[in-house]
Amino acid sequence: MTLLSTRDLSVSINGTPILDRVSFDVAEGEVFGLVGESGSGKSMTALALMQLLPHGARATGAVQMGGRDLLALPERQMCALRGREIGMIFQEPMTALNPVQTIGAQVAETLVIHGAASRSVARAQARHHLDRVGLADIPLGRFPHELSGGQRQRVCIAMAVALRPKLLIADEPTTALDVTTQAQILDLLRDLVAQERMALMLITHDLAVVAGIATHTAVMQAGRIVEAGPTEVLFRQRAHSYTRRLFAASAHVPQRAPTASATPLLHVENATRDYQLPRATPFAAPGHHRAVNAVSFTLNEGESLGLVGESGSGKSTLARAILGLDVLQGGTIQLGGEAVTAGHHMHATMRAKMQVVFQDPYGSFNPRHHVARLIAEPFHLLPKPPTDGAARINEALTAVGLTPDDANKFIHEFSGGQRQRIAIARALIIRPKLIVLDEAVSALDVRVRAQILDLLASLQASHGLAYLFITHDLSVLRAITDRVLVMRAGEIVETGATAQVLNAPQHPYTQSLIAATPRIPEGWFKETTDAAQPLV
Repeated sequence: MTLLSTRDLSVSINGTPILDRVSFDVAEGEVFGLVGESGSGKSMTALALMQLLPHGARATGAVQMGGRDLLALPERQMCALRGREIGMIFQEPMTALNPVQTIGAQVAETLVIHGAASRSVARAQARHHLDRVGLADIPLGRFPHELSGGQRQRVCIAMAVALRPKLLIADEPTTALDVTTQAQILDLLRDLVAQERMALMLITHDLAVVAGIATHTAVMQAGRIVEAGPTEVLFRQRAHSYTRRLFAASAHVPQRAPTASATPLLHVENATRDYQLPRATPFAAPGHHRAVNAVSFTLNEGESLGLVGESGSGKSTLARAILGLDVLQGGTIQLGGEAVTAGHHMHATMRAKMQVVFQDPYGSFNPRHHVARLIAEPFHLLPKPPTDGAARINEALTAVGLTPDDANKFIHEFSGGQRQRIAIARALIIRPKLIVLDEAVSALDVRVRAQILDLLASLQASHGLAYLFITHDLSVLRAITDRVLVMRAGEIVETGATAQVLNAPQHPYTQSLIAATPRIPEGWFKETTDAAQPLV
């Protein structure tokens, strides 16, 4: 039975067309996948269904659910419907959660607002819902900033399913999750669909995720659905050229020339980092969590080294210590002839030899500043400002495929992929030897990810860069790294050449990571005549 029927849904913002006659049906108990590149209109479709469009937007068409046209409902009725009949999981959990409320209070609030439970009962039910999404060990009194990205996303899922909605819209729900957590969340969503006859609308750019869970799939390009049908049939036939190009991009491997030398650049010896935990009671002694435990490794000049592990394994904490953002409690970090030891802050001359590219390029920039000023931020690490600053900015923008004219624009004027290119330009501006990339492509769609990986391979060859690539995406590791370190609970459990570790893992933990990685069934993914077309 059809639960949601969308017909000729069109959206414009201040007269600019965004969606063009979008039509699809979602049945009860069905998983409906909506795929496409960034800017194709996937998220805008979901926001239109929920009447959460931005200011200046106008929607036409019809969205029927339970005999009602959602587009025609007044706001009061939509408020009662959101959460109770339609739940939504947003891509970025930190912006979806209230930073000054505990996670228990936020899950309970969903139940209280809709009159489903009293505050005391809602708190007990909040514990149940958090346990159900794998957070049994996390106290209700934790705040969002005290959780990892994957744990925050689980809180958002617990909030979205607390009232057992008929339709759950999940907008990139696993983008920020490691592969094992992703597998657990997808299993959870699949179980909810089966047990509660809930429909799931899954918005994602990960074709492998869709292949493993969706019964029907639609492909969006430039605000229109260009192809739709049963998932296996669509994946096998790929009738539209855009669908074929998406498949080619998802399997893209950049051409890389060997650049690694035998000269050590970064040497980490017994690095140890502890965090103080919140007091259980006002008079209790503070606890400590060892996030990084005696980690040692060497990264050579021109080498690309991958660091992989689950959320909370210590990857980002180790990266912060290497970058000089956190002080070590034990061990030593050496880079290019300089060293920093436990209890000491890193000197600016050492920090100037490395730069970082973060996962969220928009969040790492000040939106009030022009691109030129944003790119020039690392100049403060130099003993004195360079005399050729403007030339360096133009050179960095050109190196990442942008133009010097882009220096006078604001960051909101760029797409997600362009913002990540600007982040890479900022990392290049002081000509470092090492760039740390912390989930730098995990939030990008497959087409943009392929372009960024090609850019990184080209820059490594032309600039002699070394990369420390932190990611939970094993396909990215295979594409861009020479060696890989596998991290679990603050320790390195396996290391070796990338192909060796991924094809023949020795440690049980590495084996579990690889087993949890979603894959498109081999029979669905044959080469097509469009596979070699440029990613445009």
